[in-house]
Amino acid sequence: MEVVRLRKVSKRYGRREILADVDLHLNAGELLALVGANGSGKSTVLRLMVGLSRPSAGTVRRNARVVAYVPDVFTSHDRLSAAAYLTHMGRIRGLSTSTARDRAHALLDRLALSGGADTPMRKLSKGNAQKVALAQALLDPPQLLVLDEPWSGLDATAHSTLRELLTETAEQGAAVAFTEHSADVVRSTATRVCELDHGRLTALRHQTELTELRLIPGAAIDWDDHPDVVEVRRTEAAVTVTLPTGRHDAALLTALNHGWSVLTVRQVNPE
Repeated sequence: MEVVRLRKVSKRYGRREILADVDLHLNAGELLALVGANGSGKSTVLRLMVGLSRPSAGTVRRNARVVAYVPDVFTSHDRLSAAAYLTHMGRIRGLSTSTARDRAHALLDRLALSGGADTPMRKLSKGNAQKVALAQALLDPPQLLVLDEPWSGLDATAHSTLRELLTETAEQGAAVAFTEHSADVVRSTATRVCELDHGRLTALRHQTELTELRLIPGAAIDWDDHPDVVEVRRTEAAVTVTLPTGRHDAALLTALNHGWSVLTVRQVNPE
């Protein structure tokens, strides 16, 4: 299922062109990394995705009820503890007080917030404030999660935990997009990479190996709505479904349970 689509999007601030004719989509279950030099337009794309900015030209379409955003700079609240802040944010989003509190403590514990959940926000370092920012984005499981340099300032242990959290969020059916400068982080986290160069989309490639299933249809299956599917191609005789390698077993089981026949299963080279 397509969660976000930018079509022919341009963005200007006065005479300065930030983005030019950007076409980009993000599906449920994907982890999209936006890479490029400072000033290339990455953060602008993220803000357009979540609706914090409007395009000067083109359209942005979202299909997500719960949208979460982590900015590159998180302004903490001086008077509240980390747990109190997150509980308050959870209540704003419609969670009960107990659910918000339990979720806040669980996330902060997993991210290993220094000093614990009752630490006043004003005493948090940049890295620990970033952990609170991440926790607030995950309080209510999002359908679209967008993060601007989320690994910045985090300690090594939290680096690994964040990667796990993003992967789990995508596996639950959310679309995830993030910016990051580290090639190692991108390689180990993203399923797809978009490169921006002076406001233009210059590369789009899959980071994971892909498996292609060629199937003869049985009972109806909406493959376009399957969270792991990257591409669906249909002919009169067969349907070809492409998924990340390692996630294709569940799709095969779905096909067989619906009476589909398997013609071929093969790995394909990412574009």
